[in-house]
Amino acid sequence: MWRSSPRYSDPVLTLTDIRKSFGGVRALERASLEVPAGSVTALIGENGAGKSTLVKILTGIHHPDSGEIRLDGETVRIADPRAARALGIGVVHQECQVFDNLSVAENLFVHSHPSRRGIVDWRALRQHAAAVLRDLDAGFDADLPAGRLSIAQKHVVQIARALTHESRVLILDEPTASLSQRECAELFRIVRKLRDAGRAILFISHKFEEIDALADRYAVFRDGVSVSAGALKDITRDELIRLMVGRPVDQLFPKIDVAPGRELLRVENLGRAGEFEDISFTLRRGEILGVYGLVGAGRTELAQVLFGVTRADRGAVHLAPDAVDAGVALVPEDRQSQGGILDFSLAANVALTNLARLAPRGWYSRARESSLAREWIDRLAIKAHGPAQVVRSLSGGNQQKVVIAKWLARAPGVLILDEPTKGIDVGAKAAVHRVTSEFARAGGGVIMISSELPEILGMSDRVLVMRRGRLRGEFDRASATSDALLRAASDA
Repeated sequence: MWRSSPRYSDPVLTLTDIRKSFGGVRALERASLEVPAGSVTALIGENGAGKSTLVKILTGIHHPDSGEIRLDGETVRIADPRAARALGIGVVHQECQVFDNLSVAENLFVHSHPSRRGIVDWRALRQHAAAVLRDLDAGFDADLPAGRLSIAQKHVVQIARALTHESRVLILDEPTASLSQRECAELFRIVRKLRDAGRAILFISHKFEEIDALADRYAVFRDGVSVSAGALKDITRDELIRLMVGRPVDQLFPKIDVAPGRELLRVENLGRAGEFEDISFTLRRGEILGVYGLVGAGRTELAQVLFGVTRADRGAVHLAPDAVDAGVALVPEDRQSQGGILDFSLAANVALTNLARLAPRGWYSRARESSLAREWIDRLAIKAHGPAQVVRSLSGGNQQKVVIAKWLARAPGVLILDEPTKGIDVGAKAAVHRVTSEFARAGGGVIMISSELPEILGMSDRVLVMRRGRLRGEFDRASATSDALLRAASDA
Protein backbone atom coordinates (compact mmCIF):
# COMPACT_ATOMS: atom_id res chain seq x y z
CA MET A 1 0.00 0.00 0.00
CA TRP A 2 1.35 3.44 -0.88
CA ARG A 3 1.32 5.88 2.00
CA SER A 4 0.67 9.58 1.85
CA SER A 5 3.24 12.01 3.19
CA PRO A 6 3.02 15.70 4.04
CA ARG A 7 3.63 18.22 1.27
CA TYR A 8 6.97 19.98 1.39
CA SER A 9 9.05 22.11 -0.94
CA ASP A 10 12.42 20.33 -0.93
CA PRO A 11 13.17 18.69 -4.29
CA VAL A 12 12.84 14.90 -4.34
CA LEU A 13 14.48 14.73 -7.76
CA THR A 14 17.33 16.98 -8.91
CA LEU A 15 19.16 16.92 -12.24
CA THR A 16 22.25 19.06 -12.70
CA ASP A 17 24.10 19.82 -15.97
CA ILE A 18 22.85 16.73 -17.81
CA ARG A 19 24.41 16.23 -21.24
CA LYS A 20 23.45 13.65 -23.86
CA SER A 21 24.45 13.28 -27.52
CA PHE A 22 23.43 10.86 -30.27
CA GLY A 23 25.90 10.44 -33.11
CA GLY A 24 27.30 13.92 -32.70
CA VAL A 25 23.86 15.53 -32.36
CA ARG A 26 23.46 17.20 -28.96
CA ALA A 27 20.05 16.36 -27.43
CA LEU A 28 20.71 17.78 -23.95
CA GLU A 29 23.28 20.40 -22.97
CA ARG A 30 23.51 21.77 -19.40
CA ALA A 31 19.99 20.52 -18.62
CA SER A 32 18.97 21.00 -15.00
CA LEU A 33 15.66 20.32 -13.27
CA GLU A 34 14.16 20.18 -9.78
CA VAL A 35 10.93 18.29 -8.98
CA PRO A 36 9.69 19.04 -5.43
CA ALA A 37 7.40 16.76 -3.47
CA GLY A 38 3.76 17.72 -3.10
CA SER A 39 3.69 19.63 -6.38
CA VAL A 40 3.12 19.25 -10.11
CA THR A 41 6.03 20.55 -12.20
CA ALA A 42 5.22 21.17 -15.86
CA LEU A 43 8.10 20.43 -18.24
CA ILE A 44 7.55 22.76 -21.19
CA GLY A 45 9.33 23.00 -24.52
CA GLU A 46 9.00 22.69 -28.25
CA ASN A 47 9.41 19.36 -30.01
CA GLY A 48 13.14 18.72 -30.08
CA ALA A 49 13.75 20.65 -26.84
CA GLY A 50 15.02 17.50 -25.12
CA LYS A 51 11.98 16.52 -23.03
CA SER A 52 11.71 12.96 -24.38
CA THR A 53 15.44 12.37 -23.95
CA LEU A 54 15.22 13.56 -20.36
CA VAL A 55 12.32 11.17 -19.63
CA LYS A 56 14.28 8.27 -21.14
CA ILE A 57 17.26 9.11 -18.93
CA LEU A 58 15.05 9.22 -15.84
CA THR A 59 13.50 5.85 -16.73
CA GLY A 60 16.84 4.16 -17.46
CA ILE A 61 16.42 3.79 -21.23
CA HIS A 62 19.28 6.21 -21.98
CA HIS A 63 22.29 7.10 -19.83
CA PRO A 64 23.60 10.68 -19.61
CA ASP A 65 27.05 11.43 -20.99
CA SER A 66 27.70 13.62 -17.97
CA GLY A 67 25.91 15.40 -15.15
CA GLU A 68 24.36 14.34 -11.88
CA ILE A 69 20.98 12.88 -10.84
CA ARG A 70 20.02 13.00 -7.16
CA LEU A 71 17.06 11.51 -5.28
CA ASP A 72 16.50 13.00 -1.83
CA GLY A 73 19.98 14.48 -2.05
CA GLU A 74 21.70 11.18 -2.84
CA THR A 75 23.50 10.77 -6.18
CA VAL A 76 22.04 7.83 -8.13
CA ARG A 77 22.73 5.98 -11.35
CA ILE A 78 19.67 4.74 -13.24
CA ALA A 79 21.02 1.70 -15.04
CA ASP A 80 17.79 0.45 -16.63
CA PRO A 81 13.98 0.65 -16.28
CA ARG A 82 14.03 -1.90 -13.45
CA ALA A 83 16.47 0.31 -11.54
CA ALA A 84 14.21 3.34 -12.13
CA ARG A 85 11.25 1.47 -10.63
CA ALA A 86 13.37 0.35 -7.68
CA LEU A 87 14.37 3.96 -7.05
CA GLY A 88 10.70 5.00 -7.02
CA ILE A 89 10.45 6.63 -10.46
CA GLY A 90 7.26 5.76 -12.34
CA VAL A 91 6.03 6.91 -15.74
CA VAL A 92 2.67 7.13 -17.50
CA HIS A 93 3.21 7.23 -21.25
CA GLN A 94 0.99 8.79 -23.93
CA GLU A 95 0.57 5.34 -25.48
CA CYS A 96 -1.11 3.10 -22.90
CA GLN A 97 1.24 0.30 -21.91
CA VAL A 98 -1.46 -2.03 -20.65
CA PHE A 99 -2.07 -5.69 -21.52
CA ASP A 100 -5.70 -5.98 -22.62
CA ASN A 101 -5.81 -9.77 -22.12
CA LEU A 102 -4.84 -9.50 -18.43
CA SER A 103 -6.92 -8.31 -15.51
CA VAL A 104 -6.35 -4.90 -13.96
CA ALA A 105 -4.72 -6.58 -10.95
CA GLU A 106 -2.33 -8.57 -13.16
CA ASN A 107 -1.41 -5.37 -15.02
CA LEU A 108 -0.57 -3.63 -11.77
CA PHE A 109 1.94 -6.35 -10.83
CA VAL A 110 3.17 -7.25 -14.29
CA HIS A 111 6.77 -6.44 -13.28
CA SER A 112 6.78 -8.24 -9.91
CA HIS A 113 4.10 -10.59 -8.58
CA PRO A 114 3.72 -11.14 -4.83
CA SER A 115 4.68 -14.73 -4.16
CA ARG A 116 5.05 -17.43 -1.52
CA ARG A 117 7.84 -19.96 -1.88
CA GLY A 118 8.20 -19.02 -5.56
CA ILE A 119 4.47 -19.35 -6.34
CA VAL A 120 2.33 -16.33 -7.22
CA ASP A 121 0.13 -15.32 -4.29
CA TRP A 122 -3.02 -14.48 -6.24
CA ARG A 123 -5.02 -13.55 -3.17
CA ALA A 124 -2.41 -11.04 -2.02
CA LEU A 125 -2.10 -9.70 -5.57
CA ARG A 126 -5.84 -9.02 -5.85
CA GLN A 127 -6.08 -7.54 -2.34
CA HIS A 128 -3.13 -5.20 -2.90
CA ALA A 129 -4.46 -4.14 -6.32
CA ALA A 130 -7.92 -3.47 -4.89
CA ALA A 131 -6.40 -1.35 -2.09
CA VAL A 132 -4.40 0.79 -4.52
CA LEU A 133 -7.44 1.34 -6.76
CA ARG A 134 -9.55 2.18 -3.71
CA ASP A 135 -7.01 4.77 -2.54
CA LEU A 136 -7.16 6.37 -5.98
CA ASP A 137 -10.99 6.29 -6.11
CA ALA A 138 -10.46 4.64 -9.49
CA GLY A 139 -14.07 3.54 -9.94
CA PHE A 140 -13.39 0.13 -11.51
CA ASP A 141 -12.67 -3.35 -10.19
CA ALA A 142 -9.25 -5.01 -9.96
CA ASP A 143 -10.61 -8.23 -11.51
CA LEU A 144 -11.94 -6.47 -14.61
CA PRO A 145 -10.18 -7.36 -17.90
CA ALA A 146 -8.05 -4.36 -18.91
CA GLY A 147 -9.36 -4.59 -22.48
CA ARG A 148 -12.75 -3.37 -21.25
CA LEU A 149 -11.35 -0.11 -19.87
CA SER A 150 -11.41 3.29 -21.54
CA ILE A 151 -8.16 5.01 -22.50
CA ALA A 152 -8.44 7.26 -19.46
CA GLN A 153 -8.94 4.25 -17.16
CA LYS A 154 -5.89 2.56 -18.69
CA HIS A 155 -3.87 5.65 -17.78
CA VAL A 156 -5.13 5.22 -14.20
CA VAL A 157 -3.91 1.61 -14.33
CA GLN A 158 -0.45 2.89 -15.29
CA ILE A 159 -0.53 5.32 -12.35
CA ALA A 160 -1.66 2.56 -10.00
CA ARG A 161 1.12 0.29 -11.31
CA ALA A 162 3.68 2.98 -10.46
CA LEU A 163 2.25 3.24 -6.94
CA THR A 164 2.59 -0.49 -6.34
CA HIS A 165 6.35 0.14 -6.61
CA GLU A 166 6.14 2.94 -4.01
CA SER A 167 6.92 5.57 -6.66
CA ARG A 168 7.91 8.89 -5.15
CA VAL A 169 8.32 10.54 -8.55
CA LEU A 170 5.59 10.13 -11.16
CA ILE A 171 6.20 11.27 -14.76
CA LEU A 172 3.12 11.98 -16.88
CA ASP A 173 4.25 12.12 -20.52
CA GLU A 174 1.48 13.68 -22.67
CA PRO A 175 -1.16 11.50 -20.97
CA THR A 176 -4.23 13.36 -22.33
CA ALA A 177 -3.57 13.21 -26.08
CA SER A 178 -6.43 10.74 -26.70
CA LEU A 179 -8.78 11.74 -23.88
CA SER A 180 -12.07 13.61 -23.86
CA GLN A 181 -12.51 16.65 -21.62
CA ARG A 182 -14.44 14.57 -19.10
CA GLU A 183 -11.74 11.91 -19.01
CA CYS A 184 -9.05 14.58 -18.59
CA ALA A 185 -10.93 16.01 -15.61
CA GLU A 186 -11.07 12.57 -13.96
CA LEU A 187 -7.37 11.93 -14.59
CA PHE A 188 -6.46 15.35 -13.18
CA ARG A 189 -8.54 14.64 -10.06
CA ILE A 190 -6.42 11.57 -9.36
CA VAL A 191 -3.17 13.44 -10.07
CA ARG A 192 -4.16 16.19 -7.62
CA LYS A 193 -4.90 13.52 -5.02
CA LEU A 194 -1.38 12.15 -5.46
CA ARG A 195 0.12 15.65 -5.32
CA ASP A 196 -1.72 16.37 -2.06
CA ALA A 197 -0.41 13.08 -0.69
CA GLY A 198 3.15 14.33 -1.23
CA ARG A 199 4.12 12.77 -4.55
CA ALA A 200 6.55 14.64 -6.82
CA ILE A 201 4.91 14.84 -10.25
CA LEU A 202 6.55 15.83 -13.54
CA PHE A 203 3.88 16.71 -16.11
CA ILE A 204 4.71 17.03 -19.83
CA SER A 205 2.11 18.66 -22.06
CA HIS A 206 1.83 21.00 -25.05
CA LYS A 207 -1.57 22.26 -23.88
CA PHE A 208 -1.38 25.44 -21.86
CA GLU A 209 -4.96 25.00 -20.65
CA GLU A 210 -3.90 21.74 -18.98
CA ILE A 211 -0.74 23.26 -17.57
CA ASP A 212 -2.75 26.13 -16.06
CA ALA A 213 -5.29 23.70 -14.61
CA LEU A 214 -2.85 21.23 -13.06
CA ALA A 215 0.67 22.55 -12.55
CA ASP A 216 2.15 24.46 -9.61
CA ARG A 217 5.61 24.96 -11.09
CA TYR A 218 7.20 25.13 -14.53
CA ALA A 219 10.53 24.28 -16.15
CA VAL A 220 11.24 25.42 -19.71
CA PHE A 221 13.68 23.64 -22.00
CA ARG A 222 14.87 24.99 -25.36
CA ASP A 223 17.28 23.24 -27.71
CA GLY A 224 18.36 20.84 -24.97
CA VAL A 225 19.09 23.58 -22.42
CA SER A 226 17.06 24.46 -19.32
CA VAL A 227 16.30 28.16 -19.69
CA SER A 228 13.93 28.95 -16.82
CA ALA A 229 12.04 27.46 -13.87
CA GLY A 230 9.83 28.70 -11.08
CA ALA A 231 6.29 29.02 -9.74
CA LEU A 232 3.64 29.08 -12.45
CA LYS A 233 1.76 31.89 -10.71
CA ASP A 234 4.76 34.17 -11.23
CA ILE A 235 4.85 34.00 -15.03
CA THR A 236 2.43 34.75 -17.87
CA ARG A 237 1.62 32.50 -20.78
CA ASP A 238 3.19 34.96 -23.23
CA GLU A 239 6.41 34.89 -21.20
CA LEU A 240 6.41 31.08 -21.24
CA ILE A 241 5.95 31.03 -25.01
CA ARG A 242 8.81 33.50 -25.48
CA LEU A 243 11.05 31.32 -23.32
CA MET A 244 10.06 28.20 -25.27
CA VAL A 245 10.73 29.50 -28.75
CA GLY A 246 13.37 32.12 -28.01
CA ARG A 247 11.36 34.88 -29.63
CA PRO A 248 7.99 36.59 -29.09
CA VAL A 249 5.02 34.77 -30.59
CA ASP A 250 2.52 37.56 -31.08
CA GLN A 251 -0.11 35.40 -32.69
CA LEU A 252 -0.73 31.74 -32.04
CA PHE A 253 -3.66 32.02 -34.44
CA PRO A 254 -2.55 34.24 -37.34
CA LYS A 255 -5.95 34.30 -39.02
CA ILE A 256 -6.04 36.36 -42.20
CA ASP A 257 -9.48 37.86 -42.79
CA VAL A 258 -10.68 36.97 -46.27
CA ALA A 259 -14.07 37.71 -47.80
CA PRO A 260 -15.47 34.25 -48.69
CA GLY A 261 -15.82 33.70 -52.42
CA ARG A 262 -18.03 31.39 -54.43
CA GLU A 263 -19.02 27.91 -53.32
CA LEU A 264 -16.35 25.21 -53.55
CA LEU A 265 -18.06 22.31 -51.80
CA ARG A 266 -21.67 21.44 -50.95
CA VAL A 267 -22.66 18.50 -48.76
CA GLU A 268 -26.32 17.41 -48.76
CA ASN A 269 -27.88 15.00 -46.24
CA LEU A 270 -24.74 12.90 -46.02
CA GLY A 271 -24.91 9.77 -43.86
CA ARG A 272 -23.02 6.60 -43.07
CA ALA A 273 -24.66 3.93 -40.91
CA GLY A 274 -23.42 3.90 -37.33
CA GLU A 275 -21.16 6.93 -37.81
CA PHE A 276 -23.09 10.08 -38.80
CA GLU A 277 -26.44 11.14 -40.26
CA ASP A 278 -28.02 14.02 -42.17
CA ILE A 279 -24.92 16.22 -42.52
CA SER A 280 -25.38 19.28 -44.74
CA PHE A 281 -23.12 22.31 -45.17
CA THR A 282 -21.25 24.43 -47.72
CA LEU A 283 -17.63 25.57 -48.01
CA ARG A 284 -16.57 28.68 -49.92
CA ARG A 285 -13.31 29.92 -51.39
CA GLY A 286 -11.10 31.61 -48.80
CA GLU A 287 -13.06 30.13 -45.91
CA ILE A 288 -11.84 28.13 -42.92
CA LEU A 289 -14.74 26.03 -41.68
CA GLY A 290 -14.20 24.68 -38.19
CA VAL A 291 -15.75 21.38 -37.14
CA TYR A 292 -15.90 20.95 -33.37
CA GLY A 293 -17.09 18.07 -31.22
CA LEU A 294 -16.11 15.75 -28.41
CA VAL A 295 -14.73 12.22 -28.79
CA GLY A 296 -17.22 10.03 -30.68
CA ALA A 297 -18.94 12.93 -32.45
CA GLY A 298 -18.25 11.48 -35.93
CA ARG A 299 -15.92 14.22 -37.17
CA THR A 300 -13.09 11.94 -38.37
CA GLU A 301 -15.58 9.58 -40.02
CA LEU A 302 -17.06 12.53 -41.92
CA ALA A 303 -13.58 13.60 -43.10
CA GLN A 304 -12.84 10.10 -44.37
CA VAL A 305 -16.03 10.04 -46.43
CA LEU A 306 -15.32 13.49 -47.90
CA PHE A 307 -11.84 12.32 -48.90
CA GLY A 308 -13.09 9.01 -50.29
CA VAL A 309 -11.49 6.66 -47.76
CA THR A 310 -14.96 5.28 -47.00
CA ARG A 311 -18.30 5.58 -48.81
CA ALA A 312 -21.45 7.30 -47.65
CA ASP A 313 -24.67 5.28 -47.55
CA ARG A 314 -26.79 8.25 -48.51
CA GLY A 315 -26.59 11.91 -49.48
CA ALA A 316 -24.38 13.75 -51.94
CA VAL A 317 -21.14 15.74 -52.13
CA HIS A 318 -20.84 18.42 -54.86
CA LEU A 319 -17.53 19.99 -55.86
CA ALA A 320 -17.06 23.04 -58.09
CA PRO A 321 -15.53 21.98 -61.45
CA ASP A 322 -12.18 23.65 -60.78
CA ALA A 323 -12.09 22.09 -57.30
CA VAL A 324 -12.58 18.68 -58.89
CA ASP A 325 -9.51 19.30 -61.05
CA ALA A 326 -7.44 20.51 -58.09
CA GLY A 327 -8.69 17.75 -55.80
CA VAL A 328 -9.39 17.29 -52.10
CA ALA A 329 -6.56 16.72 -49.62
CA LEU A 330 -6.76 15.15 -46.15
CA VAL A 331 -4.21 15.58 -43.39
CA PRO A 332 -5.30 12.75 -41.06
CA GLU A 333 -5.34 12.76 -37.29
CA ASP A 334 -2.91 9.83 -37.10
CA ARG A 335 0.08 11.28 -38.93
CA GLN A 336 2.39 8.36 -38.14
CA SER A 337 0.35 5.49 -39.57
CA GLN A 338 -1.84 7.35 -42.09
CA GLY A 339 -0.18 10.66 -42.93
CA GLY A 340 3.38 9.84 -43.91
CA ILE A 341 5.79 6.99 -44.52
CA LEU A 342 8.14 7.38 -41.60
CA ASP A 343 10.97 5.29 -43.01
CA PHE A 344 11.06 7.36 -46.23
CA SER A 345 13.01 10.59 -46.56
CA LEU A 346 11.43 13.99 -46.19
CA ALA A 347 11.83 14.53 -49.95
CA ALA A 348 10.18 11.20 -50.80
CA ASN A 349 7.19 11.97 -48.59
CA VAL A 350 6.61 15.37 -50.18
CA ALA A 351 6.94 13.74 -53.60
CA LEU A 352 4.23 11.13 -52.95
CA THR A 353 1.38 13.36 -54.10
CA ASN A 354 3.39 15.14 -56.80
CA LEU A 355 4.79 12.32 -58.95
CA ALA A 356 3.39 13.66 -62.24
CA ARG A 357 5.01 17.04 -61.62
CA LEU A 358 8.33 15.41 -60.79
CA ALA A 359 8.30 13.04 -63.76
CA PRO A 360 7.68 15.13 -66.88
CA ARG A 361 7.57 12.97 -70.01
CA GLY A 362 7.85 9.90 -67.76
CA TRP A 363 11.36 10.64 -66.45
CA TYR A 364 11.49 11.08 -62.69
CA SER A 365 13.77 13.91 -61.58
CA ARG A 366 15.60 13.56 -58.25
CA ALA A 367 16.79 17.13 -58.65
CA ARG A 368 13.17 18.37 -58.86
CA GLU A 369 12.26 16.17 -55.88
CA SER A 370 15.03 17.71 -53.76
CA SER A 371 14.17 21.23 -54.93
CA LEU A 372 10.47 20.77 -54.07
CA ALA A 373 11.36 19.45 -50.61
CA ARG A 374 13.73 22.36 -49.95
CA GLU A 375 11.00 24.82 -50.95
CA TRP A 376 8.65 23.41 -48.32
CA ILE A 377 11.35 23.05 -45.70
CA ASP A 378 11.82 26.80 -46.04
CA ARG A 379 8.13 27.71 -46.28
CA LEU A 380 7.09 25.68 -43.22
CA ALA A 381 10.34 26.18 -41.27
CA ILE A 382 10.81 22.42 -40.96
CA LYS A 383 13.72 21.63 -38.65
CA ALA A 384 15.66 19.01 -40.60
CA HIS A 385 19.21 18.41 -41.78
CA GLY A 386 17.95 18.41 -45.35
CA PRO A 387 15.61 16.69 -47.85
CA ALA A 388 17.31 13.32 -47.35
CA GLN A 389 16.57 13.07 -43.63
CA VAL A 390 14.29 10.17 -42.69
CA VAL A 391 10.93 11.42 -41.39
CA ARG A 392 10.94 9.06 -38.40
CA SER A 393 13.95 10.93 -36.99
CA LEU A 394 12.08 14.26 -36.97
CA SER A 395 10.16 15.60 -33.99
CA GLY A 396 6.38 15.19 -33.95
CA GLY A 397 5.75 18.78 -34.97
CA ASN A 398 8.11 18.54 -37.92
CA GLN A 399 6.58 15.23 -38.99
CA GLN A 400 3.22 17.00 -39.07
CA LYS A 401 4.67 19.80 -41.20
CA VAL A 402 5.96 17.21 -43.69
CA VAL A 403 2.48 15.67 -44.01
CA ILE A 404 0.96 19.11 -44.59
CA ALA A 405 3.69 20.03 -47.07
CA LYS A 406 2.98 16.84 -49.03
CA TRP A 407 -0.54 18.07 -49.75
CA LEU A 408 0.04 21.83 -50.03
CA ALA A 409 2.70 21.19 -52.67
CA ARG A 410 -0.07 19.70 -54.80
CA ALA A 411 -2.20 22.88 -54.49
CA PRO A 412 -5.54 21.18 -53.73
CA GLY A 413 -8.88 22.96 -53.97
CA VAL A 414 -10.13 21.77 -50.58
CA LEU A 415 -7.87 20.99 -47.61
CA ILE A 416 -9.27 18.87 -44.76
CA LEU A 417 -7.23 19.07 -41.55
CA ASP A 418 -8.13 16.50 -38.87
CA GLU A 419 -6.61 17.56 -35.52
CA PRO A 420 -3.76 19.34 -37.36
CA THR A 421 -1.84 20.42 -34.23
CA LYS A 422 -2.45 17.43 -31.96
CA GLY A 423 0.64 16.71 -29.87
CA ILE A 424 2.85 19.44 -31.34
CA ASP A 425 4.41 22.44 -29.64
CA VAL A 426 3.33 26.06 -29.69
CA GLY A 427 5.88 27.17 -32.30
CA ALA A 428 4.86 24.38 -34.70
CA LYS A 429 1.19 25.18 -34.07
CA ALA A 430 1.71 28.79 -35.07
CA ALA A 431 3.46 27.68 -38.28
CA VAL A 432 0.63 25.28 -39.17
CA HIS A 433 -1.96 27.99 -38.51
CA ARG A 434 -0.05 30.50 -40.62
CA VAL A 435 0.23 28.24 -43.66
CA THR A 436 -3.45 27.25 -43.29
CA SER A 437 -4.48 30.89 -43.32
CA GLU A 438 -2.26 31.59 -46.34
CA PHE A 439 -3.83 28.66 -48.21
CA ALA A 440 -7.29 30.11 -47.60
CA ARG A 441 -6.18 33.61 -48.65
CA ALA A 442 -4.96 32.11 -51.95
CA GLY A 443 -8.50 30.90 -52.66
CA GLY A 444 -8.55 27.43 -51.16
CA GLY A 445 -11.22 26.13 -48.82
CA VAL A 446 -10.30 24.57 -45.45
CA ILE A 447 -12.24 22.19 -43.23
CA MET A 448 -10.49 22.23 -39.85
CA ILE A 449 -11.53 19.47 -37.45
CA SER A 450 -10.28 20.07 -33.92
CA SER A 451 -11.12 19.28 -30.31
CA GLU A 452 -9.10 22.30 -29.13
CA LEU A 453 -11.46 25.20 -28.54
CA PRO A 454 -8.81 27.95 -28.77
CA GLU A 455 -7.80 26.63 -32.21
CA ILE A 456 -11.38 26.44 -33.46
CA LEU A 457 -12.22 29.91 -32.13
CA GLY A 458 -8.96 31.47 -33.31
CA MET A 459 -8.92 30.14 -36.87
CA SER A 460 -12.50 29.55 -38.05
CA ASP A 461 -14.74 31.81 -40.12
CA ARG A 462 -17.68 29.54 -39.28
CA VAL A 463 -17.98 26.60 -36.88
CA LEU A 464 -20.08 23.45 -37.20
CA VAL A 465 -20.63 21.48 -34.00
CA MET A 466 -21.20 17.73 -34.13
CA ARG A 467 -22.55 15.47 -31.39
CA ARG A 468 -23.17 11.75 -31.72
CA GLY A 469 -22.96 11.83 -35.49
CA ARG A 470 -25.27 14.78 -36.10
CA LEU A 471 -24.88 18.52 -36.58
CA ARG A 472 -26.01 20.31 -33.42
CA GLY A 473 -25.21 23.89 -34.29
CA GLU A 474 -23.64 26.35 -36.72
CA PHE A 475 -21.94 29.55 -35.54
CA ASP A 476 -20.39 32.52 -37.28
CA ARG A 477 -17.21 34.11 -35.95
CA ALA A 478 -19.13 36.59 -33.81
CA SER A 479 -21.41 34.06 -32.11
CA ALA A 480 -18.85 31.27 -31.66
CA THR A 481 -17.90 31.32 -27.97
CA SER A 482 -16.46 28.61 -25.75
CA ASP A 483 -19.70 28.30 -23.78
CA ALA A 484 -21.88 28.14 -26.90
CA LEU A 485 -19.74 25.47 -28.57
CA LEU A 486 -19.47 23.35 -25.42
CA ARG A 487 -23.21 23.45 -24.84
CA ALA A 488 -23.86 22.36 -28.40
CA ALA A 489 -21.22 19.61 -28.25
CA SER A 490 -22.29 18.13 -24.92
CA ASP A 491 -25.49 16.52 -23.73
CA ALA A 492 -26.09 19.34 -21.29
